[in-house]
Amino acid sequence: MKKDIILPKVENVAVAVVPETSPIGETEWSVFLVNLKQKDLTGVLVSSRGYGENTMTGEQLKTSMLRHFLDKVEAESFCKIEPISEEVFGLSNEYWVSFYLDSTMYDKKYIFMAESIKEENIVNIPVINKMGVMIK
Repeated sequence: MKKDIILPKVENVAVAVVPETSPIGETEWSVFLVNLKQKDLTGVLVSSRGYGENTMTGEQLKTSMLRHFLDKVEAESFCKIEPISEEVFGLSNEYWVSFYLDSTMYDKKYIFMAESIKEENIVNIPVINKMGVMIK
C-alpha cells in the first residue's frame, strides 16, 4: 500500500536564514520561506525545531517545536517565518514545510545541520535580494 502513495517532489521552494540589522544596530537573524515558483502557495504550515548534542557534556538538547501558518505565499515572493537566535546555530534546525499548490499537497523537510549557518555558506538569496544561508 505504501508504494501506491505518490509523493510529489517539492521544487523551487526554499528556506533561508538571513542576518538583518535591528533598529539599534545589532545583527538579528530571521528565517524566511522563499517561493521561487510562478504560482502562489496556499495553506502553508511550517513546523520548526532544533536538536543536537552538547559537545562538552554529551547531553542531548532540543528546542520547543513551533508551528506557523501562512495563508498564502505569493508567486516569486517570501514570508518571514520566525526570528532565530545565534545560540541555536550549534544545533540542527529543522523546518518542515507543507503547502497546497493547485489543490495538491506538498511537504518537505529543510534541515540546517549544526554549525552550517555561518559566513562560508552565505549566498545571495533570490527574491529577498539579501545575503544568507539557503536550502532549496
